[in-house]
Amino acid sequence: MSDTLAIDPTAVTDWFGTLGIEHTAPLRFDRIGLGQSNLTYLVRDADDRRWVLRRPPLGHLLASAHDVVREARIMAALADTDVPAPGILGVSHEPPMVLMEFIDGQVLDTMPIAESLTPQRRTAIGESLISTLAKIHAVDLDAVGLTDLASHKPYAQRQLKRWGGQWELSKTRELPALDDLTRRLVAAMPEQRELTLVHGDFHLRNVITSHDTGEVIGALDWELSTLGDPLADMGSMLAYWVEPGEDIGGDFPASALDGFPRRAELAKLYLEQTGRDAQALRYWHVLGLWKVAIIAEGVLRRAMDTPENKAAAGTPTVERIDSVVALAVRIADDAGI
Repeated sequence: MSDTLAIDPTAVTDWFGTLGIEHTAPLRFDRIGLGQSNLTYLVRDADDRRWVLRRPPLGHLLASAHDVVREARIMAALADTDVPAPGILGVSHEPPMVLMEFIDGQVLDTMPIAESLTPQRRTAIGESLISTLAKIHAVDLDAVGLTDLASHKPYAQRQLKRWGGQWELSKTRELPALDDLTRRLVAAMPEQRELTLVHGDFHLRNVITSHDTGEVIGALDWELSTLGDPLADMGSMLAYWVEPGEDIGGDFPASALDGFPRRAELAKLYLEQTGRDAQALRYWHVLGLWKVAIIAEGVLRRAMDTPENKAAAGTPTVERIDSVVALAVRIADDAGI
């Protein structure tokens, strides 16, 4: 097993045999996706049949992090629901690996791909993102066996504690505007009225869309999935959804392109489809931006502590982080939070 390929081809080929998956050796493995967390590979055989293999990254890992087996459990549970998730074909516990079906579609993970689409296709994708999220939040936890997936304690409280602590560990400077925003979010926590499946990382780069219609045909990256307030997912998606003229999109301001719906349109679609509370959604949008700022500050801190990290990906700037916080404050002011 080489440093560049964290896969043992012989062992995986043997595993295919034990799973009873028809294949023609040799298997080929190509790293796909931009994620730096769990590693994802496109697997092809000599007859060009395709599958997707996912495994944790190399090196020392936190016990609960990068849990591909847990992720596979969630995706397998969704097999008979309306949620478009790849089918699970095999799970290995030692070493931890998951084999899933290959979905032939388009992943919008770079600006050139997003720019290649017509405005009409971008609109269709934006609208399908919302209907897909509504389907995730409609999953019957008892029916699919996910009631014990995570804590049932109020999700806002859990998120504020976790990410507030992360800010204290990773901040590179004092930022009174963020500290004030934290206090406001704590004081304005909405009552949790329901507990649903929460994807945890739902955005444009984490779905596969149809080449023909733009419909979401695969929701990916379930490793952060949990149980909580469904509006948290929608708030996070809005937090990543850049509009024209905003400096919060980093290297991927795709949603500012012509055709993608504006945030207000997305929120309206979601609320119409789910009947959930608009004021509570504004709270979760603010919390989503607060969380984005803290995550970006953590990336900045790691780049400052270990300069080699700078070259690996675009590093957030202080100005961009401040812009995210400023937008969060403006939305909080408008919402009376």
